[in-house]
Amino acid sequence: MKHWLQTLRHGAHTGAKKLSRKILHWRMRNRPQAEVLLAERKLRGLEQYKKLRSADVVFVSFGKSGRTWLRVMVSHLFRIKHDLPENAILSFDNFHNMEPAVPKTFFTHDNYIKDYTGEPDSKKPFYDKPVILLVRDPRDVAVSQFFQWKFRLKDNKVALNNYPSREDDVSIFDFVMSDIGGGMLEVIQYMNVWAREVDNVERFHLVRYEDLRADSPGQLRGMLDFMGVSATDEQVAAAVEYSSFENMKKMESQAQFRLAGGRMMPRDKDNPDSYKVRRAKVGGYRDYFSDEEVALIDARLRDTLDAYFKYV
Repeated sequence: MKHWLQTLRHGAHTGAKKLSRKILHWRMRNRPQAEVLLAERKLRGLEQYKKLRSADVVFVSFGKSGRTWLRVMVSHLFRIKHDLPENAILSFDNFHNMEPAVPKTFFTHDNYIKDYTGEPDSKKPFYDKPVILLVRDPRDVAVSQFFQWKFRLKDNKVALNNYPSREDDVSIFDFVMSDIGGGMLEVIQYMNVWAREVDNVERFHLVRYEDLRADSPGQLRGMLDFMGVSATDEQVAAAVEYSSFENMKKMESQAQFRLAGGRMMPRDKDNPDSYKVRRAKVGGYRDYFSDEEVALIDARLRDTLDAYFKYV
């Protein structure tokens, strides 16, 4: 009973957020679109800021950096450790409310808080929080963002997050090389701000997607140690196996993440590029471009990305 009550509570909270956004749009219905979008970004930033301030641990990542994979992995570890509902996904305090030993865990793309604070180059709201920053090669992120924009992104998020119109004929190369929604330069700018702010965060742990792929048990163990969470080798191994690419692809196709909302459902079951779990290939960006285009993309990365992340 407690598990289902928590599910209902989460649904009610989600409904309240949607209602507040609808009211905002109604009140600003005669205002220019740019003002409406900024107001919604500030509202979303306030919602995220409140969660951040009450979170026990924060996972930060740019979209399409492997957050869903990591989230499923950590969720499964807590599920088997505390006998929580099958296929449930960590969503801030839902696991904590069922089992207080689970920290309130905030997963954020950190894309709206700056609109609320008005400080785009500062991570001050994160300074006193335990932060796990998940990063991925911006070239792979931008390619994955292209397919997210083309096949998965909700219509209201296109303008809200400064993506090009889907009515425009944008090639994958032009998208990746752009500095707007999901393009490589936006990813790099995001990472560079974090590189400058790392020393100001009291407790900080960096996880690179590529390292997580190469040594999932070791990287998961490092995150658990950072969070102060004990786990047996068997529990770590089970979490890694459960979150394998093959298993997640199968579960998404069979809609087994019924407690995860729409985030773990394909937009078109017949289109592999519309799946949340798409390829998970390190360096896969090269598959989409000519040698000349790869050279241009690589040069842009070398010229702009902070060396802190060791991608250059």
